[in-house]
Amino acid sequence: MNGHERREQILKVLRDSDTPVSGTELAQILNVSRQVIVQDIALLRANKIDLISTNRGYIIKKDKLYTRVFKVIHDDTQVEEELNLFVDFGAKVEDVFVYHRVYDIVKADMNIKSRADVKKYLEGISSGKSTQLMKLTSNYHYHTISADSEEILDNIQEELRKRGFLAKLQDYEPVNFWDNK
Repeated sequence: MNGHERREQILKVLRDSDTPVSGTELAQILNVSRQVIVQDIALLRANKIDLISTNRGYIIKKDKLYTRVFKVIHDDTQVEEELNLFVDFGAKVEDVFVYHRVYDIVKADMNIKSRADVKKYLEGISSGKSTQLMKLTSNYHYHTISADSEEILDNIQEELRKRGFLAKLQDYEPVNFWDNK
């Protein structure tokens, strides 16, 4: 096995593992010295592979995003407050959608992840070119929110509740996005 093949094997082992894999374990699996593994890890990192060294071994950084859909309601004056709430927690507003009794789901991507994005969005709406989807449904709407952890989403949900933005699902809405939280 040449060096390239060995490094591919290292990546396979790390991707397949749910726990850190030590250099010693990798060396045993690949029948090489631990020093060879250390050198291979350095080469992988040089090739922009995001490997993390822990006290238990190596792991590949897995960028897992958690998502949750929130049904919200507020008036025009609270749009900025609502969107800033999401981004201030470090989350991303993926989209906005409404359940319309005639049109079914009407959805638009937003991709808002900073206060600058919020400002740009608000400028676009205030230019009068378009109106917000929430206007189709008496200010009720949904956002798919992504974040680095469930804890962030839980904190957002609690803050939405505190501010009175969280809305109750109706009988005609087929899914409870909150999983009874």
